[in-house]
Amino acid sequence: MNQNRLWAKKSVTMLALGAALLAISGNSSAEQVAGGVPTGSAVTAVKAARMLDVKSGQWIEHAVVLVKDGKITAVGKNIAIPNGAQMIDLGSRSLLPGLIDMHTHLTGDPEFQGYMAVSLSIPRVTLTGAKNARRTLEAGFTTVRDVGAEGYSDIGLRDAINAGDVPGPRMMASGPALGITGGHCDDTMHAPEYKITSTGVADGVDAVMKKTREVIKYGASVIKICATGGVLSFGDDPKASQYSFEELKAIITEAHRLGRRVAAHAHGGDGIKLAVLAGVDSIEHGSYIDDEGIRLMKEHGTWLVPTLYLGDWLVQNAEAIKLPAPLLEKAKVVLPDARKHIAVAIKQGVKLAFGTDAGVYPHGLNAREFAVYVKLGMTPLQAIQSATRNAADLLGWGNQVGTLEAGQFADMIAVDGDPLKDITELERVKWVMKEGVVAKGVQ
Repeated sequence: MNQNRLWAKKSVTMLALGAALLAISGNSSAEQVAGGVPTGSAVTAVKAARMLDVKSGQWIEHAVVLVKDGKITAVGKNIAIPNGAQMIDLGSRSLLPGLIDMHTHLTGDPEFQGYMAVSLSIPRVTLTGAKNARRTLEAGFTTVRDVGAEGYSDIGLRDAINAGDVPGPRMMASGPALGITGGHCDDTMHAPEYKITSTGVADGVDAVMKKTREVIKYGASVIKICATGGVLSFGDDPKASQYSFEELKAIITEAHRLGRRVAAHAHGGDGIKLAVLAGVDSIEHGSYIDDEGIRLMKEHGTWLVPTLYLGDWLVQNAEAIKLPAPLLEKAKVVLPDARKHIAVAIKQGVKLAFGTDAGVYPHGLNAREFAVYVKLGMTPLQAIQSATRNAADLLGWGNQVGTLEAGQFADMIAVDGDPLKDITELERVKWVMKEGVVAKGVQ
């Protein structure tokens, strides 16, 4: 999704204020969501009929998880519960690690596609982000990587969540995505006389290196680049590469030197290959990945983050959201093709992490992505691993999130049934805890 062309640049100082206003007006602080339960210095014991070990794929029956100061201190079958511990008994439900979405746009909504975007200020979309952060968390996604937002609105949202001003998932955020003049990550909707360029646009090796440093200066914890054209942008071709190899190499080398990983929007084969050879950490979408691209990704250990459910929702709802005709025509071609190519990548064993492009479709529906992965050849366990241990590895947070083990953040969800038998159980999350605080009570 091209968030960089959506909104004109506004004052960054408005962002945290905007998010906080929603918390006040929406009455949605962490303590107020479904009777949130902070553990503080006390111990909380979470009991469930079973708990999934996402590493082994085995269920642990009669599971108990002990939580203190937001982290898991012990986990296992029928382990001893300290006297005075606060009890959360989930009864017959199944317990899993909090889910991770590696490709979101929290400050975007489906209606923001096309020309409506020009009417939206940065403070307004930041408030939208606060709404969507809550919906995402209550859907069971306790961590997200947000990849592309104009005006650093995602950075302000991340900081507001971290400060406890609004409820939401733990965020890794990119700020504005980097792209070429006139490319997928530029504003291509305005006539020439307006002279509007998106914040992340930079051309040439020196300029892209400076832009990488600039977005890091203003808070980016991951770098997003546009290596090819896109679907939801005017005048470009999703199959065509955009940045040159030299530009990609400069961005990725500088980002890695400064401790940031890099995600590349890339639909077309050549753009995928150039980004992989330049050292990118993940390919987003990968719609036209071919055998050579698959070989290179496996050789370099590059992650693939497909975003596939949007192919159903976007086409079905194009008229309702007033999607411009040129964008719809591209979507009708690219999105079905993507499933064919991603199915081959899955079969050939490319490393895959879960992503949705939520914002193209409504936030909170993120878990509908799982069923598409299973339909394309993944087992339910592999699909769950893509949104837990795999995603955590791609984030570089494998020692903090993605599994239910001592020392990890106490991020957990509960569902009624067995998602190893019916992956759509993850679309009906009944209970959510993030960092030891209940974000959604038993439904």
